[in-house]
Amino acid sequence: MNRRVSSFVASRRVTHDQTAPKKTRKRPKPETDENASTALTKHPEPRGVGLGQEVLENLKRFPHCILLTRVGKFYESYFHPANEVARLLNIKLAHRKSKDGSSIPFCGFPLQHIDKYLKVLVQQQRRFVALCEEFPRYGPLGVVGFDRRVARVVTPGTLIDESFLNQYENNYLLAISQDANAVGLAWIDVSTGEFYSKPATYDVLRDELARIGPREIVLDKELELQKPEKLEHILAEEMHCVSYITPSAEEEDNMQTEPPATPVDEVTEEASFPPVLSEFTQQEKMAINLLTTYLHANLLEYMPKLSRPAREGTSPRMQIDSHTIKALEIRESIREGGVKGSLLSVVKRTSTSSGTRLLARWLCSPSTSIPEINARQALVAFFHARDHFRSDLIAALTSAEDAGRIVQRFLLGRGDPSDLHAVNSAIQVWTALKARIAQERKQEILEAQQPFEDTQWASLDALMARMHDLQELSQRIGAALRATDTSKDSSPAVESDDAEDQDPLVPETPKPLWKLGSNNWVIKPEFSEKLTSLHATLDELLSRREQLQADLQLRYDAPSLTLRSSPAHGMHIHLLRAKRDRSKLDQTAEFVSIAESGSTKCYFFQEWAQLGGQIVETTITLVAAEKEAFESLRMDVNGHASQLRRNARILDELDVTLAFANLAKEMNFVQPVLTEDPVYDVVNGRHPTVELGLLTGGRMFTPNSVQLAPRLQIITGPNMAGKSTLLRQTALIAVLAQTGSFVPADSAHIGIVDKLFSRVGAKDDLFHDRSTFMVEMLETAEILQRATARSLVIMDEVGRGTTVKDGLAIAFSTVHHLVSVNRCRALFATHFHEVTDMLGYSASNTGQGIFEDVGFFCTDLDETDDGHFAYSYRIRPGVNRDSHGLKVAQLAGMPPTAIAVAQDALAWLKSRKEENPEELNSLGQKLSYFCTQR
Repeated sequence: MNRRVSSFVASRRVTHDQTAPKKTRKRPKPETDENASTALTKHPEPRGVGLGQEVLENLKRFPHCILLTRVGKFYESYFHPANEVARLLNIKLAHRKSKDGSSIPFCGFPLQHIDKYLKVLVQQQRRFVALCEEFPRYGPLGVVGFDRRVARVVTPGTLIDESFLNQYENNYLLAISQDANAVGLAWIDVSTGEFYSKPATYDVLRDELARIGPREIVLDKELELQKPEKLEHILAEEMHCVSYITPSAEEEDNMQTEPPATPVDEVTEEASFPPVLSEFTQQEKMAINLLTTYLHANLLEYMPKLSRPAREGTSPRMQIDSHTIKALEIRESIREGGVKGSLLSVVKRTSTSSGTRLLARWLCSPSTSIPEINARQALVAFFHARDHFRSDLIAALTSAEDAGRIVQRFLLGRGDPSDLHAVNSAIQVWTALKARIAQERKQEILEAQQPFEDTQWASLDALMARMHDLQELSQRIGAALRATDTSKDSSPAVESDDAEDQDPLVPETPKPLWKLGSNNWVIKPEFSEKLTSLHATLDELLSRREQLQADLQLRYDAPSLTLRSSPAHGMHIHLLRAKRDRSKLDQTAEFVSIAESGSTKCYFFQEWAQLGGQIVETTITLVAAEKEAFESLRMDVNGHASQLRRNARILDELDVTLAFANLAKEMNFVQPVLTEDPVYDVVNGRHPTVELGLLTGGRMFTPNSVQLAPRLQIITGPNMAGKSTLLRQTALIAVLAQTGSFVPADSAHIGIVDKLFSRVGAKDDLFHDRSTFMVEMLETAEILQRATARSLVIMDEVGRGTTVKDGLAIAFSTVHHLVSVNRCRALFATHFHEVTDMLGYSASNTGQGIFEDVGFFCTDLDETDDGHFAYSYRIRPGVNRDSHGLKVAQLAGMPPTAIAVAQDALAWLKSRKEENPEELNSLGQKLSYFCTQR
């Protein structure tokens, strides 16, 4: 593919930026590039020869980015972007005066702060940052100059290994292609290499976005002007960061024919992937092309070789709509705004960061394949029954490295010796786990009182059989690296006689590459003959240096004499106490004075100059040889990337299933039974999040049994009596069951849920000009349009946001549609007890109404003679016609006088003639009849 990055111009759009600071002062008028160019032509450049021109050229190449240019130990911004950088980062804006009095704005910060400021610019402010790095050119005594070029553009979706990257979450970049009817999705986590694609429709696009949770979305640049209404509406819903790019004309460039780098669930049989890219749908191919084009344009020198994306959709998944993921607080808490208080935080018992990422994905997209669910459950049950074995495996996992992200760093051209050690450590953990599993199996065979049953081990055997043996790679890494060296820089340390405080915006003086006698070598000398020979040569030269220094000190009676090197003086002799030790040296012609201060003095000495030159030459050769050896090890890792990723994914599944087993032990969860029949029968179910919160406070949770036969149940009762908790726990139990976890109940028999919907806890959306009632109706409409006979729906207080009569009409019509059209399993909580009358409920007919598939249940409270009351939190058959709203108002602390007035008003309202239940029943029957005739 002809990718001319220099001609690339991408634009981006941030739909809404809540984190942007308010304008509290007038910003200085930015200078244009043309004015800046004129200033630099007439006057000295910002710093160093050629730097100004390099900055201007990069600003033209990346006009959509904030340009940060590395200069020595600082990243700096010049010209008009400097005003914005200084404002966003709250750092000082400086100006460099030119000869004619004009000034060039600039600002900067030390290298060690780059991650902190990238977090502000990229994650919080959603700016794109072009990082212009400096690449040194070496001479005989060290660095003689720098080449500067933009090595990478950092965007919200292309983070690699920044310290602020959340290790427990995926950082997805998602590309969307679309036409009038179909949508193609392709998404990748650049930090792990996990690459997926999927065909979709507009109906489910919002849900896919909620499930994937992309940090950045890429669209075709043509759509920036076209602004298709459907797509615009969906993307504006969650204020996604959106970027645009023109796709490449060649779709399959840079795509390997090997299997995808992202394995799908290994517990079951491997999914079948399209053998070649051409077998993806046209929309998928367009999305993949958009994504890869965008990666090339931004990763630049860090662009990895991409494998084919894993095709999602080969394994069926429960669809959880975007409202439900938020309302059920599956991934994050609504109140806290973070993971704390969410289902993920409550069930998390994983030992690794990559295992936690997999757990989050499973919770947001549970399986609908019974064989897959049963295979996961079999593993959980297997570990659940073996406490000591489970503890041993978890202990081993705690030392496991995040191999997926480490391998990706190598594929992106990064990685260092510490990462090689981490790869070696990961392989050793995998080997230890396999050995411990084999030991446990052998022990069980020896202890078996009856013929050993392999069936219990079937799922674990299937999982471990797919793990690759990488001992050879581990041995090669172990034989190559020094065990104690995890240095980030393979180059030796630096010594300089000219150390002094530097202007923070002035480049350092080039320094030599080496520090005599204290080199931090990474690779063992015995790794290769070349390294062995070079180390032997260097050791001999250093020994000669030490001997020469000792001889000179003794011969010339100069204890403070040392042999040194500096950019200013080259190889020289240094006297720390010149007044005391200089006399004999000054009398000898071989020592040529080259510098002197109040207490020190430097000499040129031919013998040391020659010997020092040999040491420098050997050291530089050795540095190059080490880099060559390290690169060969990097290539070894890259060559085993697919096997390393496969093993890492298997370890993640092992981690999650072990975590589920621990969770079941700690919280007394039971193994559910999954079936294709449309049933839901849970005995004494509990809400996992609420239960943990109560237990933390020393209180017990009151369980409830739910049997959705009939399929739809009307739940009435007082405020604060647990109706919403019951609805949510019903949905969460289904999610956990289909994830493969045990569930909080005494027993559970659940039919597969294909789609999960909720309409609970609506609030207004002022940004999109939607009232609370409008949000409620949008959610209700989506459920009625999309729910199937295999779906599970929970709805709370439908119609409460408008007048009583309007709300009652909407509530009845919703129930009617769920029963007669959707025919799904549903819980419908309401304070409109008139709905139960319209549905034909009466105590005399044991709860049977006009629909056979509608049942009636309620919550209650217990009152005492002295006016006190307590919620029972248990549901029972029947209808509760008293919401006890005044009791909740009293609990909330309303003034007694206000409560008294409310009680009088309520008594008067109740004394009025109410609608006749028989008339409401007749109305309901007529409406139902008319609907069936239409």
